[in-house]
Amino acid sequence: MSFKFEPIRALETLIAHNVRFVLIGGFAGNAWGSPAITKDLDICYERSTSNCEVLVQALQELHATLRGAPEGLPFQLDARAFRMGDSFTFKTDVGDLDCLGTPSGTTGYNDLLKNASQVELEPGVFVTVASLEDLLRMKRAAGRPKDRIAVEILSALKEERERSK
Repeated sequence: MSFKFEPIRALETLIAHNVRFVLIGGFAGNAWGSPAITKDLDICYERSTSNCEVLVQALQELHATLRGAPEGLPFQLDARAFRMGDSFTFKTDVGDLDCLGTPSGTTGYNDLLKNASQVELEPGVFVTVASLEDLLRMKRAAGRPKDRIAVEILSALKEERERSK
């Protein structure tokens, strides 16, 4: 399995399977102009059974395996697992992909969808991206050292965008 980071390929696969998700995390920050480097793709997925089923199909196409789990941990990649769990970290053919049902500081997909925007990341690749305000809310709630750094970058970016309006 190749572990190159190809976020656009991962996003195209999710889109091709009609997965309902909001892009969050560092790559979402990049979509708004953040210069921060990220090595994984984070999404907040809609938790209905039908959406979990298409998410599983997309993950299977990407040859997803659990990341950070103990060797031999029994795990079946299916919609039931997604409905019973909330947050999953995967290694895939195109890099690390984190699927969060309820990111820190939010109530999940519908909460983030309210303020999200459609962003064209590459020609023809349109993705629903969490707003800068919601990215800041999630980073503040997570509170890890790397999140505090991201808050500084995203806050500066938000101020710059507001000044240029």
